[in-house]
Amino acid sequence: MSHYFPSFAAMLDRMATRMRTESQDVHTESWQGIDISKRPEARMKEILGVYFEVPMDVCNDIDGLQSLREHINPNLPWANDHFEERVCGYPMNPGETWKRWPWAQSAGNFLDKKGRFEVNYMERFWAAGVFEDTPNEGDVTTRLTGIRGRQYGDLGTIVNLLIKEPHTRQAYLPIYFPEDTGAGGRVPCSLGYHWIMRNGYLNVHYPIRSCDFYRHFRDDVYLAVRLTMWLLNRLVQERSNPWSQVRFGLFSMWIGSMHIFINDYNLLFRKKENAKG
Repeated sequence: MSHYFPSFAAMLDRMATRMRTESQDVHTESWQGIDISKRPEARMKEILGVYFEVPMDVCNDIDGLQSLREHINPNLPWANDHFEERVCGYPMNPGETWKRWPWAQSAGNFLDKKGRFEVNYMERFWAAGVFEDTPNEGDVTTRLTGIRGRQYGDLGTIVNLLIKEPHTRQAYLPIYFPEDTGAGGRVPCSLGYHWIMRNGYLNVHYPIRSCDFYRHFRDDVYLAVRLTMWLLNRLVQERSNPWSQVRFGLFSMWIGSMHIFINDYNLLFRKKENAKG
């Protein structure tokens, strides 16, 4: 089976076919920390170990962002608004765009007593500083350090590293932290993002442990590529390094569990099958 696709549109079409024809039934014990073991509507269809590669050449077009949107068709304008929150530069929690997510009906139930989510991407992107309480915008009151006392890095640290060492193999932004290991409850779906520049092209690999095909997949792909566009745009502003000549290379993604709730599966595929019949 080929893992390479010439375009995001071709990849999305193939992933839909695979989900429809290859997925297997699974019923997990919990979802987002909620017991779903006795809820029949929580049954899912699943494919394990999905991997694919797509060139990001549409991003090299003059209207690269618009071309990307047309190829992936994410949930707009939500995906654009949420992306701006992710790259805001500080560990915002909860932000505002979660309220406008298309499936946000019960999202507010996951806020804690201080009005924050247990996990969100802004805190993970900008983990070099965290909030002890609900501060004014941009205030950071705690600096996180690792087990050997080294300060946490963040998305800004990745930018600085790539300016200093354009060909580094260490430009990895982890989203899944040690505190998530075995924690249960709400933990990040994304594991991290790895960028590497070779032969004048910036490539990104995006491993993710769990991805809902119906509600998240297109947005996850779009947000990962948007992040790569943001990163390269930041790097080309540095005139003292070779980034001004670098183009967008290969996007690769590994999904541990690509799944879809059974009701969403029927909505997405059974209607099409009935229409053909």
